[in-house]
Amino acid sequence: MAHLIDVRGGDVPAGPTTHLLDNAVWAALDGPHAHLAERVGRAARYPADVYAFAALADPGDPAAWADLHTLAGSGTAVRIKPVDEVQVPGGWEIVDGGEGVQLVDTALRAEPDPEAVRLGPDDVPEILDLVARTRPGPFLKRTVDLGTYLGVRHRGELIAMAGERLRPPGWTEISAVCTAPEHRGRGLAARLVRAVAAGIRERGDTPFLHAAATNTHAIRLYESLGFTLRRRNTILRVRTPGTEREAGSS
Repeated sequence: MAHLIDVRGGDVPAGPTTHLLDNAVWAALDGPHAHLAERVGRAARYPADVYAFAALADPGDPAAWADLHTLAGSGTAVRIKPVDEVQVPGGWEIVDGGEGVQLVDTALRAEPDPEAVRLGPDDVPEILDLVARTRPGPFLKRTVDLGTYLGVRHRGELIAMAGERLRPPGWTEISAVCTAPEHRGRGLAARLVRAVAAGIRERGDTPFLHAAATNTHAIRLYESLGFTLRRRNTILRVRTPGTEREAGSS
């Protein structure tokens, strides 16, 4: 039987659990990020310009899918994680999907970085430019509202960043870790992960993060810093039943 690492440090059989990190998007939207949630019953999502994901209280509950249909409208594409294909009700179209991994802090050395600067709304154009060049994952015009983002500048130019995204109770996800190609190899990503983690630890939360299962370079980096693979999960983009189309979709 395959095994995953329990967040308490033990080795436990893979399978259904009830830990809130198993449904981290929902736990955040139903908890510390409730003020950002667009919600109908047992379905919720972030605003489209903050983080383009929705969540279900229980992906195996048909009533939660009905609530998501009401929330999103007919014929609308929605990204959800984690969810298995077998949980998608009839009448819903699976548009595409992928596999991700979730890692949790088990031995991370968190420490502030003297070069790290706080990034805010005024920095978003530069952030979006860096994200477009490095592709660390989704980052939108208001993603910076989700938590603390730190960056390193060189001659005034933003060259590396990392920040906070999901916030399930007691946990904070580190996300948008990226470095401009011409400045890689200097350890900037590791320094920023440690600096963001220091702020997370200071308020009593535990850092965790997600990565694409195919991004082996990033996974190796995170493991070398003291993160441990906790679970794998499936990410799907599905279309709600109906005839309308998502704006801008093909």
